[in-house]
Amino acid sequence: MRSRRSGPAAAACPSVSVVFPGAVSRESCCRFACELLKHVLHQRHQLPLPYEQLTYFCRRAAQDGDVIKKPPSMDLASKKCQQALMELEGVLQHLEVMFSLTLVPRVLILLGGNVMSPKELYELNLEGICEGSAEESLKTASCVRKLFHSLFVADVFSELKALPVMGTVVMLQGHRDCGVDWFRPKLNYKVPTRGKKLTVNLSCDGDINISASPPQHMTSAWEDYVWFQAPVTLKGFHE
Repeated sequence: MRSRRSGPAAAACPSVSVVFPGAVSRESCCRFACELLKHVLHQRHQLPLPYEQLTYFCRRAAQDGDVIKKPPSMDLASKKCQQALMELEGVLQHLEVMFSLTLVPRVLILLGGNVMSPKELYELNLEGICEGSAEESLKTASCVRKLFHSLFVADVFSELKALPVMGTVVMLQGHRDCGVDWFRPKLNYKVPTRGKKLTVNLSCDGDINISASPPQHMTSAWEDYVWFQAPVTLKGFHE
């Protein structure tokens, strides 16, 4: 299942590796994917504020709308915000469903262009994760902090130029017979090798309970795993 990488465009791709000191639950893996998606959308100027702040202000604006008459431009901005959040929340909810149905070894966040030739590509590689039950796994919050501390130290976004508003597509790998009905299978999809790409590699080491699964690349026949594409393109917006 690992893609072959060749040529100068692929060789120059930066990566960030995070090693967790123990097993990680599947719920944590889902959280990593969701939080990375929200982070990329904000860092790459597709959302004007971090997701949590945007959700708070949008709900507050909706509550105030009945009382305060706003200029048409502000109403339009609020509608764009609510539409963007609704679509993003839908994708996040379906990611949770997907992770509950199958191992997800890789997630792609594709910005701009199309799925074959995006402007930017962010890959979350979970193949090295040792999956454990909730009781024997590391706490999700501490793992999320470690992930984002590593991204912060690597300073992966600071030198990138600001992007205009564009579409974002989420793709991920799962078992071909996992039974998901929202994500669309893309059986012949090949991960693009051109364009700006960042790979985030997650793995486990250290104190791992014997009942936890070994790294994912040792547990499954990867030929049974295929790419699935979210049927929604997340549209960015500026204030």
